[in-house]
Amino acid sequence: MGEVFRPKNSDEVSSAVKDALNMKASLELFGQGTRRSLGRPVKADASLDMSALTGVQMYEPEELVMVVAPGTPMREISQVLIEHNQQLAFEPPDYGPLWGLPADEGTVGGMIMTGRNGPRRLSAGGVRDYVLGVKGVNGFGELFVSGGRVVKNVTGFDLPKILTGSFGTLCAATEITLKLLPLPPEAATLVVSGLKDGQAVAAMTRVLTETSIPVSSAAHLPAEIAKLSRVDSISARQNSATLLRVEGFGPSVESGIQGLKKVFGSLSDMFVLDKAETQQLWKEVTNASFFIQTEKPIWKLSVPPSEAAAIISKLGKGLTTQYFYDWAGGAIWIEAPASGDAGEAAIRGTLDSVVVGDGHATLIRASEEVRANIAPFHPLSPVLAAVEDRLRKQFDPQGMFNPGRMYGVRNAN
Repeated sequence: MGEVFRPKNSDEVSSAVKDALNMKASLELFGQGTRRSLGRPVKADASLDMSALTGVQMYEPEELVMVVAPGTPMREISQVLIEHNQQLAFEPPDYGPLWGLPADEGTVGGMIMTGRNGPRRLSAGGVRDYVLGVKGVNGFGELFVSGGRVVKNVTGFDLPKILTGSFGTLCAATEITLKLLPLPPEAATLVVSGLKDGQAVAAMTRVLTETSIPVSSAAHLPAEIAKLSRVDSISARQNSATLLRVEGFGPSVESGIQGLKKVFGSLSDMFVLDKAETQQLWKEVTNASFFIQTEKPIWKLSVPPSEAAAIISKLGKGLTTQYFYDWAGGAIWIEAPASGDAGEAAIRGTLDSVVVGDGHATLIRASEEVRANIAPFHPLSPVLAAVEDRLRKQFDPQGMFNPGRMYGVRNAN
């Protein structure tokens, strides 16, 4: 790694990018560097350390809006929001421990640029739905502003949504405006014990599509995963656990839980987790904490829920000893055996045969060597690849930002 630029404000970011352009140097962008294990390893000529751009620039709790610098630690954001009973509704995960790093070390910029969503995406939407505006520096070294403090300011292309999840390959963000939501005052989880995968996915789908019960998240833990939970009532049963979370005011939570019990009335092994247990369990689901004790490759598959159990069945036990379902089956977490390709050929081949293009697989954890030699992100279709290429050329025509992080190094021309 060559020169390290450590800007303290947006003007210094612009100057650093222009200096890199003059040197014809590529740049690795990072804050605390906690998410470097997601995506391909970046091999750049120099680095742009954004960790000094930190702090809450503006917070208006009554307007549910916050403006932050990208290097602001997530733990700082979380503490401020808790004090005002507010939240980032998409439930941002913390994969630090999954990668062998301390918890709560990531930054808000890393959260936005990697675009990962937690279990509440099922009801509240994803990261992109909560990014109202982005200020940044493009690949020409120019400062730009996109979006604003309210949703109505978005016109034409919704650039905040495009930049979210771009892994720092389009710009260096210097300021981010976030939409917030109130923190639910109460929460409870109905746990149905003993369902098989297909039964659980069908039941979760039925609740979400055939009832009006306000379920905010739905997941299924096979027995081998459930026993790893730190929630005693889950692990002690040594059985599978189908989870349905209800959040809101006390009466609506109680009504929702009672409604769920009626749906599962013929199943006797049901119990309810209180608010504290609910928070602990869904934190485990959010962070995929069940896989922390191993170093095997981890994949996250996004699929039609109706095909989730069939995908696991076709993969077979050789590739799915440890797995669980989130998003009512729409997301499948798989711990794959250590191998040269981390199970890529089998996993993506199974997806292609079962859902025929209607799904994708992302490699969440693997060694640097493996990530350098396979595609951590699902290969783009020719149409999407052309769109991605046009966007990159508009923002970063020289391909200087995080080269190769997502889809390999491409020519600047």
